[in-house]
Amino acid sequence: MEELVPEDHLVRVIEAYVARLDLKVLGFSKAEPLKTGRPGYDPADLLKLYLYGYFQRIRSSRRLEADCQRNVEVMWLLGRLAPDFKTIADFRKDNSAAFQATCR
Repeated sequence: MEELVPEDHLVRVIEAYVARLDLKVLGFSKAEPLKTGRPGYDPADLLKLYLYGYFQRIRSSRRLEADCQRNVEVMWLLGRLAPDFKTIADFRKDNSAAFQATCR
């Protein structure tokens, strides 16, 4: 997968940007996983997906879900994770203030 994504591709920029953010300080829910139960999706992964969608003008959580399963760049960006549309939509709804802080 690594050789399919060029070194200067947008997804590599998004990966580097999100890696530098402190998601807990920005206010993302579930930035620190609970000690019990199964861990949810890492907020960093879902943030990367949303930033990719923003740059590609993909607003629909259903289209983002489809891209997770067919787009090589998104597969590389998320490490082949494929969240469903409800998880993607809930992440946006639950973290609207944190998204604003991230884009500032």
